[in-house]
Amino acid sequence: MTIASIWETLADRLDRLQEAGQSVDFWLRDDDAVEPTAALHRLLDLTDRFSVPVTLAVIPAGTDERLSRCLAGRPLVDVAVHGWSHQNHAPPTEKRQELGGHRSREMVASDLRAGWARLRAHYPAGMVPLLVPPWNRIDPGLVPGLHEIGFRALSVFGPEDGTKSAVLRAPGLQLINAHVDVMDWHGTRGCRPHGEILRDIDRRLDEIEKGGGTVGILSHHLVHDESVWEFLCRLFDITASHAACRWRRVADLLGQ
Repeated sequence: MTIASIWETLADRLDRLQEAGQSVDFWLRDDDAVEPTAALHRLLDLTDRFSVPVTLAVIPAGTDERLSRCLAGRPLVDVAVHGWSHQNHAPPTEKRQELGGHRSREMVASDLRAGWARLRAHYPAGMVPLLVPPWNRIDPGLVPGLHEIGFRALSVFGPEDGTKSAVLRAPGLQLINAHVDVMDWHGTRGCRPHGEILRDIDRRLDEIEKGGGTVGILSHHLVHDESVWEFLCRLFDITASHAACRWRRVADLLGQ
């Protein structure tokens, strides 16, 4: 199957949803924002072009008023807390984690409170009470205390009803995950083949038909190659104006 035919498969599936009077919600999470860069401006220009909301997972320790000024007046941009400094505290034998069990829970909670306060100060209108753990990993023992800090939702990677997500549930805390990653982290560290990404979207649509939910697209503007930009542009072009699709702000998904 050619790439063109795979894109046609997505469009055909959306057409069938429309004919059945159904729709699907997409949302875009972009990680590791710190300051205005050419790549960030490119992302914002692209999402503005198609009126696609974007949730920026901002690293609190590195951000300041420069990014705040850049995002001012952009109602389609939400800001989420991306840990504290995106620093790995796990040993080389383990997967990288900032919010793991390698420090005391009090130390980690202190970092998260500092991150919350810093983003609240810099982005009083755009910040949402959403925690995005660096590397999508967090010690389950920390999750029950997130509500006390002020968080109302947590976003990692994978289906919300999956095994990995099951241990991250806590009263008063909603899971709003990303489900489709555009990056090939274990290979080229550029864009994954477009066909693979589209098949992931198709599988996610299957999951939604069975149990509901959204299609969460995950991007990292700082490391995008041209193929990522091409993919996002084509995806937005097909979906943003389709009657069976809604690109949602994460702020609108809170409480659903």
